[in-house]
Amino acid sequence: MAVVDVHRFAESITCHAWSPDLSMVALCPNSTEVHIYKSLSQDHWERLHVLQKHDQIVSGIDWSSKSNKIVTVSHDRNSYVWSLEGAEWVPTLVILRLNRAALCVQWSPKENKFAVGSGAKTVCICYYEQENNWWVSKLIRKRHESSVTSVAWHPNNVLLATTSTDGKCRVFSTFIKGVDTKDSKAGSPAETKFGEQILQLDLSYSWAFGVKWSPSGNTLAYVGHSSMIYFVDDVGPSPLAQSVAFRDLPLRDVLFISEKMVIGVGYDSNPMVFASDDTGIWSFIRYIGEKKAASSNSSYSSQFSEAFGKFYGSQSKSTTANDASESRGGVHDNCINSIVSLSKAGSPKVMRFSTSGLDGKVAIWDLENMEQELGNQF
Repeated sequence: MAVVDVHRFAESITCHAWSPDLSMVALCPNSTEVHIYKSLSQDHWERLHVLQKHDQIVSGIDWSSKSNKIVTVSHDRNSYVWSLEGAEWVPTLVILRLNRAALCVQWSPKENKFAVGSGAKTVCICYYEQENNWWVSKLIRKRHESSVTSVAWHPNNVLLATTSTDGKCRVFSTFIKGVDTKDSKAGSPAETKFGEQILQLDLSYSWAFGVKWSPSGNTLAYVGHSSMIYFVDDVGPSPLAQSVAFRDLPLRDVLFISEKMVIGVGYDSNPMVFASDDTGIWSFIRYIGEKKAASSNSSYSSQFSEAFGKFYGSQSKSTTANDASESRGGVHDNCINSIVSLSKAGSPKVMRFSTSGLDGKVAIWDLENMEQELGNQF
């Protein structure tokens, strides 16, 4: 199995992020606090800090790899940027101007901006004002028809992809004069105005989650709540889109581990691998986890019979269904709500990543010994 370390930190984990040297992890134990743990050994973690400033559940955390700053967002409509001064983390309030909960956050590749998705149908692009010594935001308004569930920065530091519970995925320009620099290349994203919508994808008829860019920025992937994953190439006026359906429970988040391979996590509590062949067609490959792979040989008819018998209260069928559900288990015991790369930013391949879920566990996965099993796409 690809998992190399599993530790249960709380009853449930909302989100997590890693320090630049990967020695510490910041997580929200489904509360108003952010706990920072340091690994002393493979089986022992010590809690070093507790960040207490929010009034409601912390919904998003991101830890910058260059400046060593932590940004947090919460359902209390606030965001804070935490800086390590001496032995203490000091918060700086970010002016978001939201009237609904903040749901997700991510630093830009250059770490001079970060994006916040919210339940107010808006996206806040936040940047630092040196003169006033605070973080301010510019809002992308009147584009989303519902809550913004995830945000993802393009490697060029200007384009931003979002997903929403209106089922759509959108790409915007976030160029801010005085913060971003213009590219000398003709047709660069810097030629577009702030908040201009570059692309809108109507591929999903249900809630959309977990948008991510490939390492080169040529491919976009996101998931729908109808057990679908979507891949978009040549993002622009004439994009090439594909939809891949799978039989199991919906996904919540995805991660590109190479240009032609994606790992998805969600309600099935087992990471799923999707890959593109030589012709550019994406498909489901396998699960990461021996228990899940072993149980995938059961036929659809037997699963339907078990579910049908359980619905009508058949004792024998119920017992069989319970046994089957136990055999489908893996590292996580509940929904996996986030997946984070443990490789350096800009790396063409992701060899290690971590997952966290509603079971309170953080698992670290290593794909170095799985290259042959994953195929040539890796």
